Amino acid sequence: MLDTRHAVYVGSFDPLTLGHQDVIERGARIFDRLTVGIGINPDKKPLFSPEERLELIREVVRDLPNVSVCSFTGLTVEFIRQQNAAIMLRGVRTLSDIEAEFTMTLANHTLEPEIETVFLMASERYTHISSSLIKQIAQMGKSSAADKLEQFVPHPIIAPLIAKYS
Repeated sequence: MLDTRHAVYVGSFDPLTLGHQDVIERGARIFDRLTVGIGINPDKKPLFSPEERLELIREVVRDLPNVSVCSFTGLTVEFIRQQNAAIMLRGVRTLSDIEAEFTMTLANHTLEPEIETVFLMASERYTHISSSLIKQIAQMGKSSAADKLEQFVPHPIIAPLIAKYS
């Protein structure tokens, strides 16, 4: 029997944004346990290695005692089942997100009917934030990038992000 008070929030988190952090903090208040799963796709070239993302996210969530962080490869629903969780937590920013998430939810439910998907709407101040926007600011912002990035990513992410483009 899967744990209905344990949710898993998955993504590439390359890098983790304030929007992601908001979903993690809100999810941690709703569920007894929340696992942040960093999906590793061997076909993609991420900015941060899986180990770097793991370390950075653990730093961001260190004050949330019911949140753990780990990485995985393979199907998300298989990872959630391995965690003995019954809930997949998803953040939604826009209408286009909802359409894509709806399709993915139907496929995941077909693969693992015991796992339910719970959506949290993004807080209004984070709906425009995307990893590609953040990477562009870090790459082109030069000397003022740190000041600009604090509006988009948690503080522990800023210096490592800027360092990737130095």
